[in-house]
Amino acid sequence: MTYDLYIGDRTFSSWSLRGWLMMEKFNLPYRTHLVGLYDGTMPAQMAPLAPARLVPAIKRTDGTVIGESLAIAETLTEENPDAGMWPADSAARATARMLCAEMVGGFSALRGECAMQLQHVNVGYRASEATLRDVARVEALWAHAGKFKTDGPWLFGAYSLADTFYAPVCARFIGYDLPISDAARTYCKTTISDPAFKAWRAEGLKVTYDPFPYDMGVPTAEWPIA
Repeated sequence: MTYDLYIGDRTFSSWSLRGWLMMEKFNLPYRTHLVGLYDGTMPAQMAPLAPARLVPAIKRTDGTVIGESLAIAETLTEENPDAGMWPADSAARATARMLCAEMVGGFSALRGECAMQLQHVNVGYRASEATLRDVARVEALWAHAGKFKTDGPWLFGAYSLADTFYAPVCARFIGYDLPISDAARTYCKTTISDPAFKAWRAEGLKVTYDPFPYDMGVPTAEWPIA
């Protein structure tokens, strides 16, 4: 089955990045369709995908449309059981699902204050106390995942859906120069240096924005991984 994957602007759409990584990192067949988030065309482009109303969304060959990242993840796992999308160990798998669920439902301060942008690093950005609490919670979850870790650099050792869900968080930590531990920074650098992430970012940089949607009013520096 070849999936039709609908995504938004690569430089800014964190949820789209998650959906794309699900396809790309697990070698699933897909076709990409870009939905404009900033040009006023999104409602018309999403209308044929009802009841999905946001990106990412996928359409199966039978015409079934699935929105919402957790639903997409579980559908892809069910239909591609040999892809290894969740950790093999049952305890690790349950923990990975917990991490993904909290990512979807939590961290509202981090997501609201530090919108994902992959163009540059905001140097010296001062995050709110609420955002810093979210950062600490993310680090606590990553440390907990480490209790189930096998060989490999990812949250549970081998790459899993947990890493797709937290890839935009890594981008936020790097892009806003947030204070994080050395262990968290190492994981973030592993994420943004991964070839799939770099390919996604490179495509996004082909599009220019004037004005840039998320000008934080602080000095900027080059993104650390080209």
